[in-house]
Amino acid sequence: MSTREMSSRNLTQLTDFYQLTMMQGYFYSKDVNETVIFDAFYRSNPDGNGFSIAAGLDQVIDYIKNLHYTKQDIDYLRKTGYFREDFLEYLANFRFTGDIYALPEGTVMFPREPMLKVVAPIMQAQLIETAMLNIINHQSLIATKSSRVVHAAHGDGVMEFGLRRAQGPDAGIYGARAAMIGGCIGTSNILAGEMFDVPILGTHAHSWIMSFPDELTAFRKYAELYPDACILLVDTYDTLKSGIPHAIQVFQEMREKGITSKRYGIRLDSGDLSYLSKKAKEMLDAAGFEDAVISASNDLDEYLIQSLKNQGATINSWGVGTSMITSKDCPAFGGVYKLAAILNKETGEFIPKIKLSENAEKITNPGNKTIYRIYGKDTHKIIADLICLVDDKFDENEPLLLFDPIQTWKKTLLSPGTYTMRELLVPVFKNGECVYESPSVMEIREYCRQEKNTLWDETRRLRNPHEVHVDLSDSLWKMKNELLDTYMVR
Repeated sequence: MSTREMSSRNLTQLTDFYQLTMMQGYFYSKDVNETVIFDAFYRSNPDGNGFSIAAGLDQVIDYIKNLHYTKQDIDYLRKTGYFREDFLEYLANFRFTGDIYALPEGTVMFPREPMLKVVAPIMQAQLIETAMLNIINHQSLIATKSSRVVHAAHGDGVMEFGLRRAQGPDAGIYGARAAMIGGCIGTSNILAGEMFDVPILGTHAHSWIMSFPDELTAFRKYAELYPDACILLVDTYDTLKSGIPHAIQVFQEMREKGITSKRYGIRLDSGDLSYLSKKAKEMLDAAGFEDAVISASNDLDEYLIQSLKNQGATINSWGVGTSMITSKDCPAFGGVYKLAAILNKETGEFIPKIKLSENAEKITNPGNKTIYRIYGKDTHKIIADLICLVDDKFDENEPLLLFDPIQTWKKTLLSPGTYTMRELLVPVFKNGECVYESPSVMEIREYCRQEKNTLWDETRRLRNPHEVHVDLSDSLWKMKNELLDTYMVR
């Protein structure tokens, strides 16, 4: 069974009530086919991070493909008493016919730039807002959190195993997927492993040890069953006096029998992980098991992992659950969805729209836009992102002036031949048909790894990271300020 067949669901009714009341309002007061542009973007990175990771597009594709109202859906809406029969008839034949552009999953992204753009009849564009934000916000949040944890581990393997603490089955399944995109090496979630063809990993629980007459017998039986993945949990009774000595005894017995394990070692799940890991390393090395894995769990997050690293802990494998699958210290990703333009059918041009606010960060960028990423030609590192109008043209053989859209006196002039540019938004749906094929999760994970390598180390700091500038093109900046002047005069 394919991933698509396993995960496809009709989520049409996964929307807010006001989306349908607005749709009915449009149906009776506006041209049903009026084409608009909506941008999905966010205003600040979660966890104080220097960037975010785009995730969730594959499920958005699945959602759009399956977007339709069943007879049961229509009957339910009729019973509410809010909707008229001719509007319900329209819903009964509803299909998405518009265009969607998006950042590929695994792409490094920054605040205020469109992570997804919808060009569609207004009722269609309005309906899909809630479900799309639900999907992208959650998975981008967990992918970003995972990337922080993986970064703190400095190359050690990080396993996601938070299913039992996730906020429901979907959060556990798609959170595991997002964690893999962010850089985890595997998940404990078997359903996620089956659906997304990603590695499943795990050891055993304390109950395994406790179910046997003694710890040594439990270890021997586990080693007999899983000689090529023999990671023994050593803190059920006494880590230093019992658990580690018994694990070493089992490893010696395996060696005497000629059993060469591909992966063997211990797991620590309680106590002072730094101290215990150092003592464990001494004991394992003294017994001739220098290559044994020392794995740790126990409510880990990126800060604790970083601290343990700084303390010289000898842990080289990490199991992270609650803090990652829930993004415990930042439980929501602030993605929003705003109208940016309306098509003038007479001229065929988009009329830019802007949302004003007393909070500068809530003023939107108008018009039909795309994003270019600018790299240093020699370093291959990100210099800045440039939000621009789709008709803007650039030539890498010409100078490029970048300026802060708020503090406009802050400028950088890039000389010809010193930079390269890449457009980030890719077409996903055209005229309602999907034109994009999602890579596998492991392929997205590798792409994400490459994306993170384009960041400077200063941007990847866990605390007080360097900010990557997101600038506006000259034409977009002028359009925005003309609209601001127009509305302010009123």
